[in-house]
Amino acid sequence: MTQRIACADGAHRERAVATALAAVRRGDLVVLPTESVYAIATDAFSRRGVAALREAKGYGEHVPLPVMVGSRSTVAGIAARMNDDARALMEAFWPGPLTVLMTPQPTLAWDLPADAPLAIRMPLHPVALALLERSGPLVVTTANRPGLPAPTEVDDALEQLGDVVSLALDAGSLADVESLPSTVVDVTKSPPVIVRQGALSWERVRAACPHVVAGEDPSTP
Repeated sequence: MTQRIACADGAHRERAVATALAAVRRGDLVVLPTESVYAIATDAFSRRGVAALREAKGYGEHVPLPVMVGSRSTVAGIAARMNDDARALMEAFWPGPLTVLMTPQPTLAWDLPADAPLAIRMPLHPVALALLERSGPLVVTTANRPGLPAPTEVDDALEQLGDVVSLALDAGSLADVESLPSTVVDVTKSPPVIVRQGALSWERVRAACPHVVAGEDPSTP
């Protein structure tokens, strides 16, 4: 049975984060809030956890998985070739709805594809950030089954995922938050490319990183 901790008002946040930290370090799956939807997370370096997350989401072993971090300094340990464009984007928009595609460090002992860019983000939600600051990198993706909407209520997340989740951090409803995906910028390319325009507009991204160009996503200019 999934343990559930209410932490919407901050009263139980310390307990929630400490319990979640122990869970992800065991390779368990945890439901947690991000800015606008609930997500499922586990330790990025746990083979057991990553395998369980792939099974829960119906992902094959070669599908890239997004990684979230709790600080910009963490990125140098998991991504190679940090450049000025990546730094400028992170300084301007992290924490927030910006995902940066980078080249993974080739020597990392984890089950994420080495031949695909690494999608890295630093979320804005205080519960997620508090956990990430202690846990280090987590694999995090929306807490929904394939084909179903991303949940804005923790009950919806648990209904979709069931007992594969060991812990759910209930921060209340996220339904009133504007639900736009993160903007994705590929900094493995020169110049950087906006792969997806989401919560951050082309104009805002270009103000922080003048070299950026539009990709093939029809939502970019």
